[in-house]
Amino acid sequence: MKQMWQVFKMTRRYDKSSVWWMALGFFGPILIAVALSIWVAGGNVLNIILYIISGVLAGMLLFLIILGRKAEKAAYSQLKGQPGAVGVVLRSSLKRGWRGSEMPVAVNAKTQDAVYRAVGRGGIVLISEGPKSRTTRMLEDERRKVQRVLPNVPIGFVSVGPDQDSVALHKLAGSLKRFKKTLTKAEVIAVSNRLASLGQSSMPIPKGVDPFKVRAQRPR
Repeated sequence: MKQMWQVFKMTRRYDKSSVWWMALGFFGPILIAVALSIWVAGGNVLNIILYIISGVLAGMLLFLIILGRKAEKAAYSQLKGQPGAVGVVLRSSLKRGWRGSEMPVAVNAKTQDAVYRAVGRGGIVLISEGPKSRTTRMLEDERRKVQRVLPNVPIGFVSVGPDQDSVALHKLAGSLKRFKKTLTKAEVIAVSNRLASLGQSSMPIPKGVDPFKVRAQRPR
């Protein structure tokens, strides 16, 4: 309960509307259950109690689901614009079947722009962190490097940055679903191992806010 309260306070601080959504999620099923008990139960006290209990349990479940998603979004909003934010997502939020590294494969030391790499059933996806005007060339350079090693594997791009058509940080993991599945599970492992031989950028992520310290844990 203490952990949930801390997560709730953090979420409320960064997203004022989340309180109303959580309240709706909790009380909505209860009100519906009460209405159904009056309409369907026909005055049977036991049925009315069971309906209300079911409504409370459903409300608690919906409250926790909304809290978890809002808290995750609020945590990512704190990471927005921080060097290494994409790496946090790749480390902690990738969907099943995808592999990624928290360390970038290419970094511009001057601008702090970076390129990350993820491998899954949809092939290889290169993810840029920074404005497209500065990261487009970095993506192309990395694409050519990968194609020399794996010429028959499809390569896609995802941009995370300030551009209007860029992918929001909290939607990054979900955006990988749009890539058509072309690899088997065994091929994903083989491709990932082959790419590991390319190594990663030796350039460390610039110092700043530690993104791992602001990531909220989901309530249990």
